[in-house]
Amino acid sequence: MTAHPSKDPLHGVTLEQLLNSLVEHYGWSGLAERIRINCFSSDPSIKSSLKFLRRTPWARKQVEDLYISTLSDNPWYRGKD
Repeated sequence: MTAHPSKDPLHGVTLEQLLNSLVEHYGWSGLAERIRINCFSSDPSIKSSLKFLRRTPWARKQVEDLYISTLSDNPWYRGKD
């Protein structure tokens, strides 16, 4: 049998990978503009952001939604469907 790829864009992506991708794409200031949480605007780091996002479901959801939106805006990704 062949494995069918998941249609979930978050499948196989860790929170750390997701966050690193967003920081690379938007930068910390861009993330702070889009999602207003202190861990992106006040002395931001991957470690502190991961700690906060793992404890705060509403913030994690916003970050995941931004990641999915960023993927769907990417022409390379859209062509993969």
